[in-house]
Amino acid sequence: MKLKKSKTYFKVFLRKMFYTKGMRILYVEDEQFLADAVIHVLEKSGISVDWVQDGVEGLELATKPIYDAIVLDIMLPGLSGLDILRDIRSRNIQTPVIMLSALSQVEDKIKGLNYGADDYLAKPFKTAELIARLRALVRRPPIADDKYMIFGDLSYNMEEHSLNGENLSQKESSILEALLKNPEHIISKEYLLTHVWGNEAKGEENYVEVYINHLRKILLNQNCKVKIKTIRNMGYKLCSKD
Repeated sequence: MKLKKSKTYFKVFLRKMFYTKGMRILYVEDEQFLADAVIHVLEKSGISVDWVQDGVEGLELATKPIYDAIVLDIMLPGLSGLDILRDIRSRNIQTPVIMLSALSQVEDKIKGLNYGADDYLAKPFKTAELIARLRALVRRPPIADDKYMIFGDLSYNMEEHSLNGENLSQKESSILEALLKNPEHIISKEYLLTHVWGNEAKGEENYVEVYINHLRKILLNQNCKVKIKTIRNMGYKLCSKD
């Protein structure tokens, strides 16, 4: 059987030969001007980037186990970013994915989260924020097994929705899971609203503060060293007191 490799795959192979250290990502974006600017800053920060403009080609590369993370635009020629995300998750490919979209509708963000996105950024975005989110995803602590998420002195049971043996409400559990997936990383209030309240997110900004306070009281009552820190005008961060 004759095997045919695309030019893009050959370039990826060469990059794999020469970039042996640091983070390596796949960047699927059809806007060349934006991509050039983002790639320039990422590579100056020591992040190796493989960039493609087409959804079909993006899917081909996204299935390869050579990336630390994938940055994926939603609106693409060939296949949409959501189609790519749904496909790789159906194959049990768990590479962290950050979705990019100029679309502001809550429904589009919900789709991305439901399909398995780890984070998202709305265009236009600051490249420094993209870099911070990439590094946070890549350094995400491993989950002990399929049942528990561990960080510091926190042990969260995903099946029983309990923290250190104490049962949590559904919304407390959803917020805690989002924080545990990215400890030491700022999670925006907007992300939590979309992740937890979905279509009901509009006009419910204060709900996040209420449930964050509930979780803080639970951590305090359990004498936990891990704390939920408020980052003014940005969001919340799970951090170790030590």
